[in-house]
Amino acid sequence: MRETETEAGSDSGPAGKRPLGVGMVGYAFMGAAHSQGWRTVGRVFDLPVRPVLSAVCGRDGGAVRAAADRLGWAAAETDWRALIAREDVDLVDICTPGDSHAEIAVAALEAGKHVLCEKPLANTVEEAEAMAEAAERARARGQVAMVGFNYRRVPALSLARRMVAEGRLGALRHVRLTYLQDWLVDAGFPLTWRLRKDRAGSGALGDLGAHIVDLAQFLVGEPVAGVSALTETFVRERPLLEGASSGLTAEAGSLLGPVTVDDAAVFTGRFASGALASFEATRFAAGRKNALRVELNGSEGSLAFDLERLNELSFHDHTEPAASSGFRRILVTEPEHPYLEGWWPPGHGLGYEHTFVHQARDLLLAIAEGTRPEPSFADGLCVQRVLAAVEESAAKNSVYTPIPA
Repeated sequence: MRETETEAGSDSGPAGKRPLGVGMVGYAFMGAAHSQGWRTVGRVFDLPVRPVLSAVCGRDGGAVRAAADRLGWAAAETDWRALIAREDVDLVDICTPGDSHAEIAVAALEAGKHVLCEKPLANTVEEAEAMAEAAERARARGQVAMVGFNYRRVPALSLARRMVAEGRLGALRHVRLTYLQDWLVDAGFPLTWRLRKDRAGSGALGDLGAHIVDLAQFLVGEPVAGVSALTETFVRERPLLEGASSGLTAEAGSLLGPVTVDDAAVFTGRFASGALASFEATRFAAGRKNALRVELNGSEGSLAFDLERLNELSFHDHTEPAASSGFRRILVTEPEHPYLEGWWPPGHGLGYEHTFVHQARDLLLAIAEGTRPEPSFADGLCVQRVLAAVEESAAKNSVYTPIPA
């Protein structure tokens, strides 16, 4: 028995199942969300493997040990290389800023570990290509690698994908997605890592736009073929960070530094099938805290989703008589709906945190069954190419920019 089996076993499900040790790099906002998923998944779903929270890693020894106690990890490390080398770690979960994704993921895959990496996959297409290639080599050895686009795991959006695939909307015509937040409206908010291109790769585009690009491709079932884009940085200097930041909060100092990422991105796109898409991602929409909205219009119907009404999906069946047709609400809480078989009686809604439980479920099933998880690193690379095309188009006054297949 591994050293962490006994300590974490009570949090991970029946002890008779094959344990799979998880090591996580990073413990802030996403680290806490991922920890919730790993702690909970074995209690909700009947899985062939049992996740064990073996170790969490961060640079500050005292802070990471406190995080390990708070989040339920058996051990703490201050060097991600040491975490990868641990014999009780079978899967490495990467919850760090984008500038370290490629190095950690490739090293973990080459060490024989499975990998879960937060989105966006990398900061550049070249890094994402190297990660996807490493994942393909690892797949031949029986390893899996997945990107953490958690919104795919909202039951209502998974149901929307099912309905599109079943032809309920007919031929798709329009795909419309927005992701709006407001935490940077205050020009005095400090210069955290998310506002530095060397750390984050891009701004609202990579932070929020990556989610809606992935959702568009997931829901439609094909990649974006090309884009025309505008980006803008509204506040070009901000106070330097004083001390550490936590999630989306931080303390500002008195000196200023340059903002090197976009504050907002607006772009249109086209799918190979002919469907048109529009995207908007900003962290400057005053009053919008986490407003992700999706609408799909087809020849036979439409679907609409609002993250602030996470358990609902709006559906219009255009084949019904006009006198009685219109959008109707589907309450996505039935046991027949995606992921709902493990949760509560109908009508008892889920929340944001549950998407990370579903993410852990899907990854553990892929590992146990030896199948390719979705979204794979290849899917993450596809998103990265769209993000790069958006930046290229914006730099060229919105010229339409095709995306390599």
